[in-house]
Amino acid sequence: MRACVIHGAGDLRVQEHPRPLPGPGQALVAVRYGGVCGSDLHYWRHGGVGDFRLREPMVLGHEVVGTVVGYGDGVGAGFGGPVPGTEVAVHPATPCGVCPECADGRRHVCRDTRYLGSAARMPHVQGGFAAEITVPADQLRALPAGLPLRRAALAEPLSVALHAVRRAGDVAGRHVLVTGAGPIGCLVVAAAKAAGAARVTVTDLLPEALRYAALAGADTLVRADDPDDAGWPDEVDAAVEASGVAAGLDSCLRRVRRGGTVVQLGMLPPGESPFAGNLVVSREIELRGAFRFDTEFDQALTLLASDPRFDALISEVTPLAEAPRAFELAADRSRSCKVLLDFGG
Repeated sequence: MRACVIHGAGDLRVQEHPRPLPGPGQALVAVRYGGVCGSDLHYWRHGGVGDFRLREPMVLGHEVVGTVVGYGDGVGAGFGGPVPGTEVAVHPATPCGVCPECADGRRHVCRDTRYLGSAARMPHVQGGFAAEITVPADQLRALPAGLPLRRAALAEPLSVALHAVRRAGDVAGRHVLVTGAGPIGCLVVAAAKAAGAARVTVTDLLPEALRYAALAGADTLVRADDPDDAGWPDEVDAAVEASGVAAGLDSCLRRVRRGGTVVQLGMLPPGESPFAGNLVVSREIELRGAFRFDTEFDQALTLLASDPRFDALISEVTPLAEAPRAFELAADRSRSCKVLLDFGG
């Protein structure tokens, strides 16, 4: 079968790959769509994401949906999971279940987790950008009625956004600032609105990115490089930094009210990043991180099924054979929001 494999910075190949067989407790899934994520782009451009560096070839991808083909041993009739032929989304995380974080109900920061398409451990965890993949059977989620596979491919990044908004606290009736209008930032807008935010202001350098933020429900659009933009709020109740740059974090810290909450969602560059730490002290700002997600995956599928407006955030669907072009397009935010790879019927 064919798969999208990263061999090093700038070395992305669509190549033949061994067809997997499901082991005990596993499901075999025929992948239909896979979303190109910012972390996939980092592996492609830089050979790593954050502190996770490539040390061997790796199948990319963790935003995947498809159809159940079958199961390995130990997954019997009592499993109650999706039967073969069912369209499903794949939860990409396999937490260990025994570490202190898992025991504390924070499986998304499990110290020994396995995550599709991640170089965080060695051997790397091979990802979902392949014609067929095997995953633990309990990581399958049958799609809600009325949710097409194409839109369901947004479930993983929307889950990230929902978790970030949850980390910001109760935003109902509040004003939320989002810095960065990439695919995740746009989904944070939608998640904040779904949580009842009264107003969402979004900043970005690119007018095209801001246009997608408006489609996601943003009330105010601000050019991040224009300090005189009239849309800049004097004060917000909470802020989510989704750009992954220090300047975005600085804007959040300077615009959030005293006692407000700032959530760092974007992955900052490796090493030290400067930030206005004195403001955290003098204004008693809550600065929190947000990493991946857990149970939000099911909430994301329900939300996607109820709102076809999410379709507007999918800017391109590209055949697997043209994966290098898809990555080029996904990296150009002046031309795209969320780009999907199509693995065929």
